[in-house]
Amino acid sequence: MCGICGILDPDARKSPAREQEAMLNVLRHRGPDDHGIYYLRPVSLGFRRLSIVDLNGGHQPMCNEDRSVWIVFNGEIYNHLELRSLLQRRGHQYSTHSDTETIVHLYEEFGEDCVHHLRGMFAFAIWDTRRKKLFCARDRLGIKPFYYAVIGARFAFASEIKALLELDGMHARPNRHALPEFFAFGYLSSGETLFEGVRKLAPGHLLTVDLDNWDGSIREQKYWDLDIAQSTNSTSEADCVEQFRGHFQEAVRTHLMSDVPVGVFLSGGLDSSAIAAEMAGLRKDPIETFSVGYGEEKYSELPYARRVAQHIRARHNEVILGPAEFLATLPHAILHEDEPLVWPSSVSLFHVSRLARTKVKVVLTGEGGDELFAGYLKYRVACWNQRGARLYRGAVPEQIRNTVRHALSSEKIPDWLGRKLRHSFLYRSDSFEQMYFDNFYCAFPQSEHSTLFTRELAEELRGVNPYANSMRFFQGDGRTSTFLSRLLYLDMKTYLVELLMKQDQMSMAASIESRVPFLDHVLVEFAAGLPDRLKLRMFSGKYLLRRAMKGRLPAEVLERNKKGFPTPIRPWLRGPLFSRLSAVLTDGRLAERKLFRPRFVSALLQRHHDGDSAATEGCWRLLNFELWCRIFLDRDRQSLAEETAAPEHILARA
Repeated sequence: MCGICGILDPDARKSPAREQEAMLNVLRHRGPDDHGIYYLRPVSLGFRRLSIVDLNGGHQPMCNEDRSVWIVFNGEIYNHLELRSLLQRRGHQYSTHSDTETIVHLYEEFGEDCVHHLRGMFAFAIWDTRRKKLFCARDRLGIKPFYYAVIGARFAFASEIKALLELDGMHARPNRHALPEFFAFGYLSSGETLFEGVRKLAPGHLLTVDLDNWDGSIREQKYWDLDIAQSTNSTSEADCVEQFRGHFQEAVRTHLMSDVPVGVFLSGGLDSSAIAAEMAGLRKDPIETFSVGYGEEKYSELPYARRVAQHIRARHNEVILGPAEFLATLPHAILHEDEPLVWPSSVSLFHVSRLARTKVKVVLTGEGGDELFAGYLKYRVACWNQRGARLYRGAVPEQIRNTVRHALSSEKIPDWLGRKLRHSFLYRSDSFEQMYFDNFYCAFPQSEHSTLFTRELAEELRGVNPYANSMRFFQGDGRTSTFLSRLLYLDMKTYLVELLMKQDQMSMAASIESRVPFLDHVLVEFAAGLPDRLKLRMFSGKYLLRRAMKGRLPAEVLERNKKGFPTPIRPWLRGPLFSRLSAVLTDGRLAERKLFRPRFVSALLQRHHDGDSAATEGCWRLLNFELWCRIFLDRDRQSLAEETAAPEHILARA
């Protein structure tokens, strides 16, 4: 795990040394163990190293035998030993034991097709001195980040956006065109970012900058996609379980590749518990597990994490997070994520990563299991709504349906009941965007944008569809793919990519590497071809995973439904953190940006205070956006003045 950056300057009128050093300083947390720079006009490549494999020989930038091919690489290639044997048989000479060098020789052998041979997580840039080409690639699922920008005639890339902001001529400006999508979802599902002029390379894509034909435009090329056509194979359920066990064990085994200690983030949910159990079975010594919880028992999953740790005889470590630590850490988390936080759990992940760094340098995590095996409740509800809506519309007169919808909008129904019923076809229209996106994702649905944004901004953004980028991934006519498989594909291309960014940035903020065995692409492709009945049953998801782990995990963990990564953000923002929330949203600085209607913000804050959970989601989105503006746009570092370390008294060991 590392940090990479680089500059391609066709004019090469000045040395990039100062800018390159500034970029590397910003990325120091991603690689405190070592750093390096390669510069030979017109290219400069920079590298920050967190030493994981080949501790003594993995220095980057790295080159081939005749120094004609240079690379900076962030990630891990889990099949590099098999590839190494192949390449050595073909005459390639190795000078290190690093997986980085394998990519260099693969490129020599296969050119840009080298990506098809890689099994792992990666973002890299290769400078081919003979062809005068810069070749960049990102792994299939988007586990590792890759951002880039074109500044004048120059092309630059980095592992984090903040490094690009160190370049001459690069200014932190908000991407106003992206605001509708951001305030709907909290993230962007295209190549855009919230910074004007900064883009991200899409998962499963590559790009090449050919110096001889460089016109300033960037063209990305897809090299991998997920086939969600349902398999016609009549494999029995028992055989599918055994096949999954084989793929899963192989994924966990390969992800243990390391020359430094490895642990597990254990939430107490099924996914991380399955990984912990599999890892424990592959290791002779007890493994280290790390969990985060809260004083509010309703939101804490620590009892389940402790039960799993005890069951697999792990050495268990915990951190308890309170509202004061949460608030103090929030600006730092935003700084590390580069964009406003989508989920409060980023802060929790920030703290548990710091805890893990005291014991290990690598952790395995459970990301991806929900998107592979339909673990989220929203999938069940969406499928029920799809079936039920047709019957409901056909059997119930419109006047009665309108009366029901009006009743669900009234304050006479308790918030907890109304919140559940408003997720159903009784309240939602038949539009997929409203039934799915507005239902489960949007803090501010498109219908609210005209009242959220100022009149001037709303006019400027007229015609911008906040759902368009996500809808590009909800395709197919249902003849070769099912409704559920299309939902899972959609989330893997959008929602999951944002989760992975959070995982990467928060773990790297503590200088540890996180790995995601569920997203081994061989396992992903296997899961995509499974029939819906092996993923989703009437009252729960992850059917196949539960069957495969039966007898390996405690029953109370195996049988419980998905709880997510809960954070007591609602009671905190209504209680001990309300005054700070109110101050940020109403002290005048947000209004001075002339993006939002002050009256709408005040009303939203009041609704939140009165217990409206939907309003709480909106306040959280606005709070993060305003703090992001202050940190990146205003360059106001006051909120970052007091660095928060995890106090000793909140660390515990079960």
